[in-house]
Amino acid sequence: MSITKHNWTKDEIIAIYNKPMMDLLFEAASIHREHHDPNVVQVSTLLSIKTGGCPEDCGYCPQAARYHTEIEGNDLMSVSQVKAQALRAKSSGSSRVCMGAAWRNVKDGPEFDQVLEMVRTINKLDMEVCCTLGMITENQAHRLAEAGLYAYNHNLDTSEEYYKEVISTRGFEDRLQTIENVRKTNVTVCSGGIIGMGESIEDRAGMLVALSTLNPQPESVPINALVAVEGTPMEEEKPVEIWEMIRMVATTRIIMPETQVRLSAGRMNMSREGQAMCFFAGANSIFAGDKLLTTPNPDVNEDMKMFEMLGLNPQKPFTKVSQPLTVEAEDSQFAPLGEKPKWSRPGHTIDRNLEASGSRKEK
Repeated sequence: MSITKHNWTKDEIIAIYNKPMMDLLFEAASIHREHHDPNVVQVSTLLSIKTGGCPEDCGYCPQAARYHTEIEGNDLMSVSQVKAQALRAKSSGSSRVCMGAAWRNVKDGPEFDQVLEMVRTINKLDMEVCCTLGMITENQAHRLAEAGLYAYNHNLDTSEEYYKEVISTRGFEDRLQTIENVRKTNVTVCSGGIIGMGESIEDRAGMLVALSTLNPQPESVPINALVAVEGTPMEEEKPVEIWEMIRMVATTRIIMPETQVRLSAGRMNMSREGQAMCFFAGANSIFAGDKLLTTPNPDVNEDMKMFEMLGLNPQKPFTKVSQPLTVEAEDSQFAPLGEKPKWSRPGHTIDRNLEASGSRKEK
């Protein structure tokens, strides 16, 4: 059994990434089989519970209010709407619902209370619940844990060095601090990144250094291929080659053997054969459903046909970590504190983000 290592260096990871493809695949597949059932894939459904209007300037994101992307925003969904979507996802084979809100950070108040009720509701459906809500404090993490949250997603996106070329409205350290706050609870961590944003292989390795040197390593690592949306600063970026995705998945599997590696955004551009290679290389989780927040995703029925063709089975909920208990709001030990944390605003400028924030382009 391979031992989980927490002191990977960038040079070591680059060397793995650049191995001859057949050697890389063999090593990754061998490690995958040591730690996971190769014929089981965890299926998650991503639900945008509050879309658009985000104040951040993430260069890849169509939900940023400053970019002209034609994304139709919506206010926070109701608990009943979320429950209906969760039941639909469960009937389609998903074991987890991931709820995303386009916020910079969580603020105590009625909207967060509503999200907590969503968490309680989905957990009672015997489904894993994940949230991605932006930066959170330790107290907010405890409140989510009490409600029955299974996982919190907070992606590092890229390396610390390249992060400054993607986002100027928050700092890389805020990402790490949020993960640290989550780790003070029993909630699992989901954190990964995006390739195809113009970063180098060194940057991809740098992101994996940051993730793999966390102790414990994240229970889930999503690997996204950039979906270039018109109106964002990255609209002209070329799609990543499938071989880059396979290499990234395989490298992640080798350095984080116990983690579930999620094949995330970008699957619309991947053939079934390409996805099969990613599963062989160690991916054992996908997002299902026709949308990933705002970008297209393969139809869930097509995914189930692919599973049948490959002999894959959806993972049952709470296979890796037992189901958390739900504490009702009236029994909570963690009251809202009305915190106003000083999350960073680095203040540097990114030319392409500023350009995309300007006047609407002529059609």
